[in-house]
Amino acid sequence: MTAVTAGTSASAGTSLIAAIRAHPAAEDFLAWPGDFSLDAYPHVEDVVLASGEPLELLAKEGGGGTYFFCGPSELGEDRPVLFADSEGGAALMALNLRELVELLITVPWWQDCRTFTAEESAEAAEDFLEDDPDLPADRAAAARALGLTLPTELEALTRLRETATGPGRAYVLLNAVEGCAYKPLI
Repeated sequence: MTAVTAGTSASAGTSLIAAIRAHPAAEDFLAWPGDFSLDAYPHVEDVVLASGEPLELLAKEGGGGTYFFCGPSELGEDRPVLFADSEGGAALMALNLRELVELLITVPWWQDCRTFTAEESAEAAEDFLEDDPDLPADRAAAARALGLTLPTELEALTRLRETATGPGRAYVLLNAVEGCAYKPLI
């Protein structure tokens, strides 16, 4: 099994990580409400993938969760991204960093969407919009800064569910010391 390494890896050419860092509007939106900070620190415990594929620390979430790249670093940002919360749950979130960033900008309240419906997303969005009425404009500015065309909320949530329950089943996260598997978040 391969241990987690710190840092990020950018593919040759345009790096989305570099673009995020270069555009404060995008970095700020991803930090909040996206709850995705590239200023990462280690996960709450040592973890490995059951497959033995390498994990690389990508970003942190305010509640102690961690985003990891899965697979060899040579693939750069085109690697699948797994999220592990601090309570022993994990899910494959996206097939690459671009998909993840699109999800986090489009539906930063994804953790409140357990049924992945447009109605549920609209309900969760209300709380966010109540706290931040500028969210739609900030979302548009972040997407523009990164050159992204965002999916609809329903498209983003559908892609998340399909990724987590399809290819994501092959990405089982284990506590590296005890060997017990994280529970599927989705």
